[in-house]
Amino acid sequence: MAYGDSPFDKPMFAEWSHFCDQLKAAGKLVFKDVNPPNAEQRVDGFRYLMGNLSQAYELALETKNTKYPGIYTFCSPTRKLGGDNADCVYMQAWVDGSSVYKISGKKGTARFWNIAVQGPRSPTAYGEKMKRILHDPFGDVPEQNIFGHQLKTNWDGTFELFIGGEKQGQNWLPTTPGTRKLFLRQYFDSWDERSAEYRIERIGMTDPRPIPTPEEMIEAMKWAGEFVYNVVDFWPDWGLERAGGEGHDKPNQMIITDKTGTTASGKATLPDSDRRRGRAIGGMWWKLAGDEALILEFPDPKTFWMITCMGVFSNSMDYLYRPISYTPSRTTVDPDGKVRLVLTKNDPGYHNWIDNQGYTDGQLTFRNILAEELMDITPKVVKVAALASAMHAGSRKVTPEERTGQMMARFDAINRRYRL
Repeated sequence: MAYGDSPFDKPMFAEWSHFCDQLKAAGKLVFKDVNPPNAEQRVDGFRYLMGNLSQAYELALETKNTKYPGIYTFCSPTRKLGGDNADCVYMQAWVDGSSVYKISGKKGTARFWNIAVQGPRSPTAYGEKMKRILHDPFGDVPEQNIFGHQLKTNWDGTFELFIGGEKQGQNWLPTTPGTRKLFLRQYFDSWDERSAEYRIERIGMTDPRPIPTPEEMIEAMKWAGEFVYNVVDFWPDWGLERAGGEGHDKPNQMIITDKTGTTASGKATLPDSDRRRGRAIGGMWWKLAGDEALILEFPDPKTFWMITCMGVFSNSMDYLYRPISYTPSRTTVDPDGKVRLVLTKNDPGYHNWIDNQGYTDGQLTFRNILAEELMDITPKVVKVAALASAMHAGSRKVTPEERTGQMMARFDAINRRYRL
């Protein structure tokens, strides 16, 4: 038996060849002008590309059949995508609007918990008209959602959530004919919070999942090829477009990416899509020389806020081994009531240090959870040698031993979150 003996050989190999061509084309996009030509960030570009190649078929084939759904974790310590929050576990499940599903498990103790029913992909999914729809697994319009404080659980944290069909049970989310997936988010604050445990099933799922057909395999190759190409084609371009073209050419400045108007205090208000996602969001493009530090200063908002440092492709940095993200419980507040975070290459000895991994360019994303607006953040670039005079005299410092303790607490918690 050889190539050509089956009528399916030619179309499947043709699509496979096209898939390989898309991988080659995607590789060229690693060399975009925004990606600095240093060894560390060229490597990061290909690491980002290969990490997403590893999940392409999981999304395109193994979890794609909505009659046999699976909950899939599409970002992780080794797989970064779409401005991922280092302190969030992102999951999705492909579903449809004609079936009824049940999610059961334990809610866990993450400070913020959300499951959203997602509708058709749209350029208005992020609150404004975009030139192109963001690639899967993004770009969907949230139709319905349930937050952790709305979920009814048993005494031990177990729960059942029905999705679609007629209303039933203690927890239920309706669907529409356009429903296409579920998005599951857990935002963590302290290192001792526990991840949720989930399983999903379709009601009436009595037979084994059918073996994929040649047509399904061809479609999966096509989807996977487009996905891998898009993760380098869209990023960071889509994010810059979403911010009105600002960012890369205006480094070290705060930019609010999602807004529909202003509040009485003059701050940006949220589109309804972000209310369903449960956060106000903004960010900046940073650019630093090796002898420079970026200080991020803001009054303690007394809210659940989150900051993540990312590479140029909107991929979170190494949050398993490095302090590249902060939340309130892991951050010290200075005596004047302000939070000061220090982004730099080498450890400056301050408690609130963000490690930029020695990169010269990158992004920072800020989220204010269950809030209508983002806190006022003031960025300031100073020489590392002048850092002490730019910080508050009471800003907490740490010893090398204390820094090691911080890192081990991070390492242990991330391993528990992802069950590594």
